[in-house]
Amino acid sequence: RSGRQVECDRVFWVTSAAAAPWIAPSGLATDDQGFIQVNDYLQSVSHPHIFAAGDIATMVNHPHPKAGVFAVRQGQPLHTNLRRALQNQPLKLFKPQKEFLILVGTGAERAIASRGRFTLGPMKRLWQWKDYIDRQFMERFTHLTPMGKSKERGTRNEERNNSKLLPLPHSPTLPLSHSPIPCAGCASKVSKSVLQQVLSQLQPSADSTLIGLDAADDAAVIQVPPDMALVQTVDYFRALLDDPFLVGQITTQHCLNDLYAMGAMPHSVLAIATLPYAIPPKLEDTLYLLLAGVIKSLAAVGAELIGGHTVEGPELGLGLSCNGFADPEKLWRKGGMEPGDQLILTKPLGIGTLFAADMQLRAKGRWIEGAIASMLQSHHAAVKCFRHYGTTACTDITGFGLAGHLLEMVQSAHHSVELQLDALPILPGAITTLEQGYLSSLHSPNRQSSQAFIVGPKVIPHPLQPMLFDPQTSGGLLAAVPLEQSKACLNQLRQLGYTSSQIIGQVIPTSTPQPQIYVQGTDS
Repeated sequence: RSGRQVECDRVFWVTSAAAAPWIAPSGLATDDQGFIQVNDYLQSVSHPHIFAAGDIATMVNHPHPKAGVFAVRQGQPLHTNLRRALQNQPLKLFKPQKEFLILVGTGAERAIASRGRFTLGPMKRLWQWKDYIDRQFMERFTHLTPMGKSKERGTRNEERNNSKLLPLPHSPTLPLSHSPIPCAGCASKVSKSVLQQVLSQLQPSADSTLIGLDAADDAAVIQVPPDMALVQTVDYFRALLDDPFLVGQITTQHCLNDLYAMGAMPHSVLAIATLPYAIPPKLEDTLYLLLAGVIKSLAAVGAELIGGHTVEGPELGLGLSCNGFADPEKLWRKGGMEPGDQLILTKPLGIGTLFAADMQLRAKGRWIEGAIASMLQSHHAAVKCFRHYGTTACTDITGFGLAGHLLEMVQSAHHSVELQLDALPILPGAITTLEQGYLSSLHSPNRQSSQAFIVGPKVIPHPLQPMLFDPQTSGGLLAAVPLEQSKACLNQLRQLGYTSSQIIGQVIPTSTPQPQIYVQGTDS
C-alpha cells in the first residue's frame, strides 16, 4: 500500500484461510474471524442440528491452524456423528492432535519438514518422503471400480438400451410393501403438478407461434412463412452426463445440427424427456434443469420450446423434434458436392473414445471438459458462413462416425473423396484413449459397415484411421466448399470461434463402379 519496493531473491506470499461471506448472515455462532464455532462433537454451538468440519469451522475447545491434516482427520468422526444424530444415538468426542507434520516442497526435488518446534531441511530425502506420501494418497483415487456395461451411456441414438430397472424409492408415508409399482403406457407420464410447477418457473417465450407452451392445448401450432419450406428432424438418446442442465444444452445442439446440415434455421422444438424414478420434488428439479438447458441453447439462436412429453423411466434421457425454415431452392443435400470441392470439418473428433474411457475411469478431467465444451458449441454462425461461401453439400457427424456420414455423401453424389488423415482435428486426450483400446460400443459396427468402401494402407495402417469410426455426440458439420472459396471460408470459420476447423479432403471423380473414400497420411 505504501508503494515501497524491496529488493529480494525470493518472495514467499503467505496467506491464511478466510471465512466464506455467507456464514456471518446465517445466524450461526462464529469466532472473531467468521468461522463456525463447533464443540467436540463437531456440532454448531448455537445450532446443534448443524455439523461443520474442516476449514469452515473452529473447534472452541481445541483451536488449531487451518491445515488440511485436521480436515482429513475430522472426516470419519463427522460421518460417525451424522449417522448417530440421525439414529438418536450418543455422539462421539473428537480430539485433534496437538502437533502435526508439515512437509513443504521447495523445488529442485528438495523439501523442508516441520513438527512443533522441530525443523529440518531442505533435503532431497525429505522430498522423496513427501513424494511417497503424496503418491500413496493419490493411489487411493486411481484404482476405482468402473461403471458396468449395463450402465454404459452411448453417444448415439441408434444404440439399444440394455439397462436394468433401477430400484425405486418408496414413499415415506407408506410401508415399503405398499410402495407403488411404476406403471407403463400413459400412466408412466410425469404428474401434471410437477409439469405445471416446472413450466411456471421456466416461462418460455411463445411469441413466434400460434399455440405454444403459454396455452395448455393438445398440440402446438406454428405458422409457416410464405415461400419457405418446413424442415423437421427428431433425435433422442440416453444422457451422456449426470448433469441435467448440461444434458439439455448438449442434446439441443446435437438435434439442431440436423437442421443446420440442411441449411435451415431453427424455429421451434418439441421435447420428449425420460426422468429417473424419484419423488415429486426431485422430478421437478431434474425436469427444470433439463428444460432450462434446452431453453438456454434455443434462446441463443432465436428458437423456442413449444411443447413436449415427459415420462418416468430407469434413467435420464432426452429427445427433441426440431422445426426449421429454409428456402426450398437453397436446401443443402448430401449429394450436392462436385469434384474439386474441399471438405471442411468444423469440430474435432474423439467424443466416443473419450467417454468410453471415462466410463472406465481412465479419462483425465480436462479431456472430458474439452469434449463438453466442443459439444456445447452451436453451429448457428457456421451455417451462415458456409452459405456465404457457396457450400454445395453438408452433413453433421454423429453416431455413425466420420466415415459413415461421409460415405452417405459419397454414395449420394456418386463421387469419391480423398481424405487426409493428418488433417483431422482431434480432441485432447482422444488419441491416447484410442491407443489404449477404449472404444465406443458403436465403433465396431461403424467399422464393419464402412470399411469396405475405404481404400488405404493395409500393411501399416495410419494411427488415426480408427478415429474414422468413432461416434460423435453434437459433432461437427462436414461441408463441401468450392476450391476457390475454401481457404477464405476456413479462415472465416476460425474467426467465428470454430478454431478446430480443418480442410480434411477433397472430392474427386469416381473411376470405380462404387464411389470410394481414399485415405492418405504421412504416418501410413
